[in-house]
Amino acid sequence: MAKCTTKMLEYENQMFLDLFHEDGLIITARGLGIERILLNFLKLYCDPANLVLVLNVSSQEEEYLVEQLEQTGVTPLPKVITNEYSTNERHSIYMQGGVLFVTSRILVVDMLTERLPIDLVTGILVYKAHKIVESCQEAFIMRLYRQKNKTGFVKAFSDSPQSFTVGFCHVERVMKNLFVRKLYLWPRFHASVVSFLDTHKPDVVELHLQLTPSMVACQTALLDLINACVKELKRCNPGLDTDEITVENAIGKSFEQIIRLQLDPVWHQLGAKTRQLVADLKTLRLILQHLTQYDCVSFYNIVNSIRTSERTFGQNSGWLFLDSADSLFAHARERVYGSSQKAKKVKTDKTKSSAENQEPILEECPKWKALGEVLKEIEEENQNADPSIGPGRVLIAADDDRTCNQIKEYLCDGGHSLLMRLFIKAQAVKAAGQTKPDAAPAESYKGKAKGKGKSVKSAGKAETKGTTSEVTLTQMLDEHKDDMPQQDQAKDSSEPIAASSSDGYFGVLKSPVTILHPLHGCSDVHGLTRTLNDVKPQFVVLYDADMVFVRQLEVYKASHPGVPLRVYFLMYTGSVEEQKYLTTLRKEKEAFEMLIREKATMVIPEERDGKMVDDPYLSRDTTAANATVNTRKGGIQKETDVQQKIIVDMREFRSELPSLIHRRGIDIEPVTIDVGDYILTPDICVERKSVSDLIGSLNSGRLYNQCVSMSRYYKRPVLLIEFDPSKPFALQFNKYISSEISIQDVTSRLALLTLHFQKLRILWCPSPYATAELFEELKVGRSQPDAAAAMAITAESQVGQDSEKYSHTSKDLLLKMPGINSKNYYRIMNKVENLAELLTLSEDTIGEILGSANNAKSLWDFLHSEHKRTESAVSGGSKASTSKGWKGYKRKR
Repeated sequence: MAKCTTKMLEYENQMFLDLFHEDGLIITARGLGIERILLNFLKLYCDPANLVLVLNVSSQEEEYLVEQLEQTGVTPLPKVITNEYSTNERHSIYMQGGVLFVTSRILVVDMLTERLPIDLVTGILVYKAHKIVESCQEAFIMRLYRQKNKTGFVKAFSDSPQSFTVGFCHVERVMKNLFVRKLYLWPRFHASVVSFLDTHKPDVVELHLQLTPSMVACQTALLDLINACVKELKRCNPGLDTDEITVENAIGKSFEQIIRLQLDPVWHQLGAKTRQLVADLKTLRLILQHLTQYDCVSFYNIVNSIRTSERTFGQNSGWLFLDSADSLFAHARERVYGSSQKAKKVKTDKTKSSAENQEPILEECPKWKALGEVLKEIEEENQNADPSIGPGRVLIAADDDRTCNQIKEYLCDGGHSLLMRLFIKAQAVKAAGQTKPDAAPAESYKGKAKGKGKSVKSAGKAETKGTTSEVTLTQMLDEHKDDMPQQDQAKDSSEPIAASSSDGYFGVLKSPVTILHPLHGCSDVHGLTRTLNDVKPQFVVLYDADMVFVRQLEVYKASHPGVPLRVYFLMYTGSVEEQKYLTTLRKEKEAFEMLIREKATMVIPEERDGKMVDDPYLSRDTTAANATVNTRKGGIQKETDVQQKIIVDMREFRSELPSLIHRRGIDIEPVTIDVGDYILTPDICVERKSVSDLIGSLNSGRLYNQCVSMSRYYKRPVLLIEFDPSKPFALQFNKYISSEISIQDVTSRLALLTLHFQKLRILWCPSPYATAELFEELKVGRSQPDAAAAMAITAESQVGQDSEKYSHTSKDLLLKMPGINSKNYYRIMNKVENLAELLTLSEDTIGEILGSANNAKSLWDFLHSEHKRTESAVSGGSKASTSKGWKGYKRKR
């Protein structure tokens, strides 16, 4: 494995020094290497004399950072604290010092239980700071940290400037949650970045390719259809803010996020046509991606499947009947069968079937030919390369794993053979009567092991009609290896490639040595960076344009000035692909310009860093400024305020609610409890459910058992149904409620739940903020809960002396009878041996036992009235049950 270098570049030194001297939030352009800055801070603080906490880092990023520090010889290495450590072990690790990666949930609990000495913490490093909102766990940690530590540092990192443009003063609110006063902005157009990277430019060769006439016609038709759907969406919803819903944004990857942001809160109010338009836009964007990303057979399969699907045909919003749709279908067909097939738009089934059975004219992607020419040029240069440097390796970066697999097959098998195999398999699938013809080509990409080939099997008659002989990719590689000169084979075997990335395709070609790696959808977020450092390619082919990887190549070249690097940039001129890349650059530039203006006008108070003793932002008093105050105190003794407390289950710290409860001035005590999630008072137990969790619990029956336990051990069991504030505050939409009552409906099951558990109360809250406010109101004037008592209650435990004598089944049976309630049922169970004896007692005797003549009359009348036997009643067995005592039902333990 190649050794990592932590030597910072000139502008990185300036970033590091700015943030080191004064706490703040640094926002860099994507791809400039924000992780390199964080890595150097970790290297600086990896000392037992420090105690530095790192927040908001995923497990993959932790592994990458620790690996890089290990390669540079840093000791001691950072430790990763997970739930595998016990509480005593975590306390011991905290006292040892150093850099610690801690999950937010564990750190919150350790701070609240004082296992972590907060006053001894040297500082906190916050990664991906754009995700720090007021209600998240990281903001809760920062608030607890600043309440008890006024001297430690806070340094925050982010490389997503566009995230700070959403909402009102988002960057200022994030800085407020982080308790920092300084904002450092480092866009790509920063003078220091531009001047340094311009002196270490890689050799760039831009290849502007032309789309074929059929591809241009398909692209034009798809853009017309997307434009028609966008216009119809705006017409149907004039009240929505549709400024961001444009054709330009529709071709970008963030369009679904824009749609979700606009429509999710009012989704239940939208009509069926609007919902179908959103679905159609998603379909058209998928087709547009297939046009430039994949081969003509896959493109025709997905277009044809939409046209032939009765469900899609019947539910579409009308775009299938436009002239542009006809043009799309005709030209997609033309790419496979040739131009002679577009003479007529409407044909009989007989003519169409005969046309499809003829020999296809498969159109190859223009990028395939350009890629082959580039590799041939590189191979020629390697033959004349400097012996001291040796032949250069090639790294090909494509958009996703499917594209990489397709390129690999093209390089090993040839374009026509690949397309012919995909065409034959699609025809075989169609002949077999499958409903998804696009599944066949997808299998040929996703079903292959990386770095290895599998045999491709043809089915049925299609195999006999094929004109090309089928061989496996492994056989092709072996044949290619046999054709290589013995010297090349020896040289290649003596220089193995370190394959630290699991997403790469290594050893695709031996001359030149070629590696494929996807840009997106990788299992390792740093896989591409690992591959660059391990392979050290002299030639990089950007099969698909990506802004982040372009900048990573710039940083790589500047970090390795002595290594030659040439970048081949493949892009379709005048295509959606080119527009998408330019739009990404423009949006980031606009985001930084907005942040620069906001920074110039931002007013930051001096107490923002939270180091003042009486910082108002750290105050937990939620009394309103306009609250009524009683000034007529006279000689009345002042009441001592009792500190409110809520017991919270450990598993609930994944949610936002504990943070908001603490913010309202209520202490929270984290413990592990089996019954309930929140204990507000000794009598009130709350089980919190999100809407999805509620539906799952009702289906599995888990909620019933939870309600049984809460009703058994607490006087006021509560079911809290908490909604997502970004989603509609509705359990079911009116149009979905059936006129017939069904046990499968959520509302029907909730009704049965409330009928069975009469003490159960249901609370509906639109957001965690409303829940925290409601909890505060429920605790007014009530005693505080006891954590020891709450922990002692388990789903199998018994409460009270009488519970040891009698089973809960007997109690539930008595409580169903008239005149028996929760206050008098123990009197019957203590005085009467069994149900048979109860039947022999007089009304007066029952009245003496119950202490109420009315209750006694209700029970006596019920026991001695004639009841009609139902058809489903089972004869016999009743005598045995009536003679068996209450104790006979005692539960086995």
